[in-house]
Amino acid sequence: MKHAAHAFWLNSPGHGEIREVTLPEPASDEVLVRSVFSGVSRGTETLVFRGGVPESQYAAMRAPFQDGEFPGPVKYGYLSVGVVEDGPVPLLGRTVFCLHPHQTRYVVPASAVTPVPDSVPAARAVLAGTVETAVNALWDAAPLIGDRIAVVGAGMVGSSVAALLARYPAVRVQLVDADPARARIAAALGVDFALPENALGDCDLVVHASATDDGLARSLELLVPEGTVLEMSWYGDRRVSVPLGEAFHSRRLVVRSSQVGAVSPARRSRRTFADRLALALELLADPAFDALVTSECAFEELPDAMPRIAAGELPGLCHRVAYSSG
Repeated sequence: MKHAAHAFWLNSPGHGEIREVTLPEPASDEVLVRSVFSGVSRGTETLVFRGGVPESQYAAMRAPFQDGEFPGPVKYGYLSVGVVEDGPVPLLGRTVFCLHPHQTRYVVPASAVTPVPDSVPAARAVLAGTVETAVNALWDAAPLIGDRIAVVGAGMVGSSVAALLARYPAVRVQLVDADPARARIAAALGVDFALPENALGDCDLVVHASATDDGLARSLELLVPEGTVLEMSWYGDRRVSVPLGEAFHSRRLVVRSSQVGAVSPARRSRRTFADRLALALELLADPAFDALVTSECAFEELPDAMPRIAAGELPGLCHRVAYSSG
């Protein structure tokens, strides 16, 4: 028996559409998932939507269940929450998270879905991929008790990192952003907030996630000698100006990259991708993360919403997509 479904496709840069797709009958080791919610990863997905993925990164940027190729037509996305309608008995009826594009129903290997804990609402579970990125970053950064830390850039990723750092003992955490409205996000997460010009210095660690030259420059300024900037921004095909003159060498500063495509070397021998994602879902039991979901539309409205998100006309953090129950 074939199953009908609908998926959001980027037809060409800047132009999305909903297409009908036909799904196969799931095999014995596969599941049929009915989508309940999905999330738009603003940084990465808007870059894809604008056609800004550099050709050299086409393979590295490929999503697990992507169809098509960059710059388009392409079906892209990786923050999906749904209910298993068919598949192995232990998963039947379970709410699960999957790294799948925006689609009403889909068939994937059972190993590709992660059950959502009962303590985590499905509507919040769309943040799992972003919180997983934050977990990997903190494995990379390895902050210590008593550290002074700034997170520059209060987007989805930066705010998720700040939310996790708020749990560390005796750590000074400040979320830094040029938008004063992001102070409300910081307050909901239980961390201090500052505009860039007012940020506290003498930081042992700065996590940079603003994807701006100014943000990176300010991150370096906030460090103590021999401090580290953990760079989490994804710039796509944009060239970035980094101030490596002046006191960069004399202060022995470090700029280090972090990317979720591989498990941090600090945990790679002991943790799998599945372990990391399961941990992220457990952490989402904290209702403070609800502050990161700032807008929502119906799946049918996504072709109209994506251009507004990409253009900055629909600002905020996570944009959630809701699916009808039919």
